[in-house]
Amino acid sequence: MGNMDLSCSQTILALGAPAQPGQQPPPAWTSFVPMILLVVVFYFILIRPQQKKAKQHAELLKAVRPGDKVVTSGGILGVIITVKEKHVTIRSADAKLEITKSAIAEITERSGGESKES
Repeated sequence: MGNMDLSCSQTILALGAPAQPGQQPPPAWTSFVPMILLVVVFYFILIRPQQKKAKQHAELLKAVRPGDKVVTSGGILGVIITVKEKHVTIRSADAKLEITKSAIAEITERSGGESKES
C-alpha cells in the first residue's frame, strides 16, 4: 500500500512539472501582463466614468442660481432662494431649508422657464 502512495505522488508531481528540460522558462515580466490589463480595464470601466460624473456634478453646482427648481440627494424638492459659496437656501412647501451645495442631485427646472435637457 505504501508503494502505491509513492507512485501516485510521483504521477501528481510529474503533472505539475514545468516544461521539458530543453525549453527556457518565459520571461518574468510576462506574469505581470494580466495584472496590467486588469488595471487598464478597471480604469476604463469604473474610474473614468466616475470622474466624468463628478466633473458634471461640479459644473451643475457652479450653475445653480436663485429660482432654480432642484432635487436634493435626500429626495427633497425645492426652489432655490439664495446661493452662498458652500450653502444654498431652498424653499420646499412651507419650509425654508439651508443645505450644502453638494446635496443638490439635479436641477429640474432653470429659473426663467428654461427646462432641463435630458
